[in-house]
Amino acid sequence: MRSYLCDPSFLRMTSLRLKFARLKHNAMKKLLLLFIALTLNSVQAQEVKTLTYFQNDTLKLDLDLYLPKKKAGEKIPLIMFAFGGGFSGGERTSEKDFGKFMDQNGYAVASISYSLYMKGKDFGCKGTLTEKIKAIQIGVSDMWQATAFLIENADKYNLDTSKIFISGISAGAEIGFHASFWDYKLMNLYKSNLPENFKYKGFIGGSGAIQDINLITKEKAIPMLLAHGNNDDTVPYAAGSHRSCPTNASGWLILFGSYAVYNQMNDLHKDIELITFCGGGHEFSGYLFHEGQKYVLDFVNDVLNGKKFQSHLIVPSNKKGKDSGKYLFCE
Repeated sequence: MRSYLCDPSFLRMTSLRLKFARLKHNAMKKLLLLFIALTLNSVQAQEVKTLTYFQNDTLKLDLDLYLPKKKAGEKIPLIMFAFGGGFSGGERTSEKDFGKFMDQNGYAVASISYSLYMKGKDFGCKGTLTEKIKAIQIGVSDMWQATAFLIENADKYNLDTSKIFISGISAGAEIGFHASFWDYKLMNLYKSNLPENFKYKGFIGGSGAIQDINLITKEKAIPMLLAHGNNDDTVPYAAGSHRSCPTNASGWLILFGSYAVYNQMNDLHKDIELITFCGGGHEFSGYLFHEGQKYVLDFVNDVLNGKKFQSHLIVPSNKKGKDSGKYLFCE
């Protein structure tokens, strides 16, 4: 009978198998350590704090603060964010991916809850004009309150109060527009707690609009990044009625959308970027906070670096709507 214990080829094969096993073990160990390190780094880079910024006997409003990992003493720029939902629905947790993307790139994001005044009410053509305006005013006052809360607590969270942007989708973009340009002392429903002459550093809006285009003046203008479908029949792309209501409707409200704002800012020679989705409707309201997050990052970086810009990006589509013929750039 042959003894394999003394067979040189058998011994060599056994030695190779042992070496392979050790290499495999070491490789798995390194992969495990790398996974742990990446997981810990991800957790450190994506700290989210839920904070109450307003509370009374009947109302409690929170915000989620996404904080990036920063060096000690380094101040963090902040982006305030308001979700969409017609002032009757939606929630602050809806855009977690946007908060995570921006905090991974060095920006804090505060996604706020705000009062849903129109819940159970008609925000359309059969609604009431005064109720619509009140809903916006309450949402704007909540945004101002949240902004003031974070300014008051800026040292605690290492925030740079000179670099606070504001952003929103649809109804949230209407909050952003009016929080940026309304008279704070006249329209604020709560105590006056924003610093004197406070001004947002810039505005990022998805399918939003403002009630009065003349609120945007050379003195009050701030850099803007806007995106809108030119066939939006919920929030007008240019000047038009909210929800496309007829003039005799009880809920008729004139609004000036992204294209009207773009033209106003161009006339004032102020910094503005507009992305137009030709043939697109209100479904593009969240684009900047989903597929277009890189546009937001480039925008805030450009603003903080002092870059000047006026641009109109036209995105063609196969959709043809009632307003397509109005704009030569969409033909």
